[in-house]
Amino acid sequence: MSYSVVLVIALLIDAALGEPEEVWSRVPHPAVLMGRAVGWCDAKLNHGKGRVVTGAVTIAALAALAGTVGWALAQIGWIVEALAAAILLAQRSLVEHVEAVAEKLSVSLEDGRAAVARIVGRDTEQMDDADVARAAIESAAENLSDGVVAPAFWFLLGGLPGLMIYKMVNTADSMIGYRTPKHEAFGKAAAKLDDVLNWIPARLSAVLIFVVHHRPGGWAAIRRDAPLHRSPNAGWPEAAMAVSLDVALSGPRAYHGARRDYPFVNAEGERDIDADDVERAVSVLWRVWMALVAIVFIIAVVW
Repeated sequence: MSYSVVLVIALLIDAALGEPEEVWSRVPHPAVLMGRAVGWCDAKLNHGKGRVVTGAVTIAALAALAGTVGWALAQIGWIVEALAAAILLAQRSLVEHVEAVAEKLSVSLEDGRAAVARIVGRDTEQMDDADVARAAIESAAENLSDGVVAPAFWFLLGGLPGLMIYKMVNTADSMIGYRTPKHEAFGKAAAKLDDVLNWIPARLSAVLIFVVHHRPGGWAAIRRDAPLHRSPNAGWPEAAMAVSLDVALSGPRAYHGARRDYPFVNAEGERDIDADDVERAVSVLWRVWMALVAIVFIIAVVW
């Protein structure tokens, strides 16, 4: 069975079932296992001289291991391949987490802060309603690319091995791909490889967001503002979401008590946003998902 047909099935399974707690409370999620592998390597190998080279060898070995496991699972049959791909896609999970922020923020600011703290790494204690909504929408945009479009893209190109390699690299980047004294050298290769693997999916995500929620002149604004983001890739889906919803995203925030004066993306957009705007972002997530399913289905029919 072709990759495109299996991917359509996987996208539908993920959207229908998400990540059932009754399953993953009993057995570790594959992403958790990947995280443990990265953490073990970090603890055992991230020391001494030559950590850039050691880190590069480490991420190459982890990616090879993930690809090999993906290949072995794919040999069992298309059902296993589809189920494994569905587990590693994150549409339903993403929607549920973002919707939870909207629901909690509608109840109280404190509830909204607690909900958004589960999906972002910034400080949430001093956030107002607009800050909470902004953080949730940014997370929706970035994770749409990382958790749905990019995995689907790499599955379409390389089957389950391609998807597994992407997820391993993305997991490593989220754990060790930081410019800190501990990880700048060891995690450099993982961060750079993640940038490479996300280059096309991030821009594809922006195109999909723009197409399903078109605004006249929007693409020019997206191209203008995407480079404002500190990430070479995350700025694209974030700028597209900001322009599509006509809200201002990014901007000042705090990490570990330190304020960062990041520029606004789509600065002319509405800044006084709330739970309703988060719900609008959720609607965009589903529209993009439907567009993605339609595109993959057409590929399956044509090829």
